[in-house]
Amino acid sequence: QVQLVESGGGLVQAGGSLRLSCTASGPIFNNYIMAWFRQAPGKGREFVAAIRRPGIITYYADSVKGRFTVSRDNAKNTVYLQMNSLKPEETAVYYCAADATTRPGYSGNFGDYEIWGQGTQVTVSS
Repeated sequence: QVQLVESGGGLVQAGGSLRLSCTASGPIFNNYIMAWFRQAPGKGREFVAAIRRPGIITYYADSVKGRFTVSRDNAKNTVYLQMNSLKPEETAVYYCAADATTRPGYSGNFGDYEIWGQGTQVTVSS
């Protein structure tokens, strides 16, 4: 199966921005739904955003709407998560995931995703 590798995490001040990247080992994503999740210490894995084709349809958790943008570059086999106006409570390990299951929309449940990256740490300082 395809392998996913996240990058772009790091330390940022509150109100700042980061762009995370998720690069797939394969040349194309086919019909996979690609998503971002995050997990803060002591908390469960939380859905952040997803993107699917056809139609380049995107989905966002209510908490990040208007601040985060998920996109993809098929030529680079890469999915991005642009995060703006970051908050300290959004400090977490951010994971890229792929859902190969055919769905009419998307899933916000981490158990529905079959392929995961190793995660990248995002720390937002106050």
